[in-house]
Order: sequence, then structure tokens, then C-alpha cells
Amino acid sequence: MTTRERVLAALDCVIDPELDQSITSLRFVSSVEVDSAGDVDVVMRLPTPQCAPNFAFLMAADAREAVRRLPGVHRVSVKLEDHYTGDEINAALQRGEGFTGAFPGETEDDDLDALRELFRRKALVARQSRLCEALLADGETPEEVTARRVADLPDGPDARRCLELRAELGISSEDDSPAFVLPDGEPVAARDLRRWLRTARLVRMSLEVNGGICRSLLQFRHGLAIDDPEEVAR
Repeated sequence: MTTRERVLAALDCVIDPELDQSITSLRFVSSVEVDSAGDVDVVMRLPTPQCAPNFAFLMAADAREAVRRLPGVHRVSVKLEDHYTGDEINAALQRGEGFTGAFPGETEDDDLDALRELFRRKALVARQSRLCEALLADGETPEEVTARRVADLPDGPDARRCLELRAELGISSEDDSPAFVLPDGEPVAARDLRRWLRTARLVRMSLEVNGGICRSLLQFRHGLAIDDPEEVAR
């Protein structure tokens, strides 16, 4: 039998592509109901009704697919509430259609896949930069940092998420693969590390600022005090 806890665990693996954080840790899942027949109803609420429709659709569609994969699930309904395109997105999800089913002529579903990949690469850059800065702060030289292999990465949420992102992007994560890579999979060179980090910090700052805005909006609109899951995990 499917339980509510199993559904929430599945939803915890659904990532906001723009913030690279779980939709459950961000409190985007407002309710989950599971009945004895295996029917699951999930309601999602984003920080503002004006959240970009492409990101809203991606998260809702990913949530539906994550729950559908659970054994014992019979029917899945994912409803996006309080969003200006919620009716279109909810109807398309109910029909089992993609983004073009919700917004005909707006964009192609392949474009959404490209958008997802773009933000995965940004997330990889941001998390790698945090790992690099910690190693440099501990006294390692750029040569020592860039010589590290995947097996040498310190265990922690950033390193684990980096490996997940590399797998999703088709970048090798074998133990002897370079620990720090460019978005195309090429290793970061020691001579370029400082310059790469300057750019990476901007990417990371964008993700962190947007995440802070989302948490503030949810707290202001719905009274939800949300800790930064990245800070809590460290």
C-alpha cells in the first residue's frame, strides 16, 4: 500500500530547477492525500502566482511522474493552486500532456528540456564553487584542488548533489574522474581556477538570492517560516 510518507519521500527528490532545491524543503507541497485504493492527490503552492509558467509546469510534471513511479499507485493528481496559469497547467497534467498541451504555440517541449539542462549546469557550477572555496580556505593550492578526483571529494550535501547532477548531465562521476569540471565536462585547470571561481560565485549568488526571495514570499503570504535547507545541511 502506498503511504503518505512514501509519497513525500518521492516528492523530496523533485527539484526546483531554478533554485536546485527540493520542492518539499522549499515547502512548495501544501498537501498530500492518499486513499486505500492507491489514489494520490498532491497540491502544490509556489511563492507567488506570477512564478514563470515553464518552471511551474516542470515542477508539477516532475512531481506527478515521481509519484506515478511508486509501487501501488493507481491514480495521481497534481494540482497547482494560486497560480495565474494554474488552470492551463492542471488541465494539461490531467490529460497527460506536456507543456505544449498547456500552452499551444508558446514553445516546444524540447525547449523545456534544454532549459532544465541549462539550470542543472548552473547548479553544478554553483555547488562546485562552494566546495572549491572551502578547500582553498583550508589551505590547499589551486594545483592541489584541481588535482583532486571524484573519490577525493569531501562527503557532504554539496558533493553528493554534484555527483547527481553530473549523472543527469552525462558527465563521468567515476572515482578517478576530475573532481571539478566545466559545464561541458572538461576539467578545471589550475591556472584558470581563480577566474572560474569569480564567475561561479555570480551563478551561486543568483541561486541563493532567488531562494531567499522564495522563502521570504512564502513566509509573508502564508506565514511559513522556512529555514534555508542549504544552511541546515552544512
